[in-house]
Amino acid sequence: MNNSDFYSTIFKRKSIRKYKKEPLERSKLMDLQRFMEKLTPLYGDIKTEIAILSEKDIKLLLPIRSPHYIAIYSETKNGYLQNAGFMLQQVDLHLSANGIGACWLGLGLPQKESASRNGLEFVIAMAFGYADEPLHRQSTTEFKRKPLSEISSVNGAEELLEAVRLAPSASNTQPWYFSGSTDCIIISRRLPNILKEALYSKFNRIDIGIAMYHLWIAALHQGKAIEFTRDNYAVPKGNEYMATAYIRQI
Repeated sequence: MNNSDFYSTIFKRKSIRKYKKEPLERSKLMDLQRFMEKLTPLYGDIKTEIAILSEKDIKLLLPIRSPHYIAIYSETKNGYLQNAGFMLQQVDLHLSANGIGACWLGLGLPQKESASRNGLEFVIAMAFGYADEPLHRQSTTEFKRKPLSEISSVNGAEELLEAVRLAPSASNTQPWYFSGSTDCIIISRRLPNILKEALYSKFNRIDIGIAMYHLWIAALHQGKAIEFTRDNYAVPKGNEYMATAYIRQI
């Protein structure tokens, strides 16, 4: 299964918080490892590394117990959080499409010996394993998301942005906003109040990367290609510029 096949998975994917105790078969873990070695980065100039960790390698602040975890490590360069979100969401959809549950862990930290990797900083972790609850949503009505009118002012991009609207985010904050035009979408982050900014600044930048991957998949589904750049366009008041998506027909 390649990235362009993930479009349908977006519309049924859910965060799994209950897992069976038995681990995945070695063959499936090896397949996952091979998939992760071929992830598409958002920004190719940022060094990253992704590792599969066991339960003993992770400290959890919430009781989401699973037999396996994934941690992504990165250089701390401009855009690295969005890049991490973009890459790890590929893994999230890959797992869901292949009958395996996953959940982003904002409150999960590696044990000391796994806190860094080859000089790269830990960014975020993801739990995964066989689900002990329904793996997929039965309908998009099960998503609790803002309507498109609250996250976009782009006329004519409703079908493209519907897949983005369903993206997961920390505490379901849905921080993204889209302006511009159908061939030049400007992506920004809604700035929260001071307290929430302290709590969610890091995670919401990761969330933006997740949404950007959904946008990339939706464009592929429509036979279009996207080039993401950091041009620093003007954005609506109360927002922070994140990236620009130039969209063209393939």
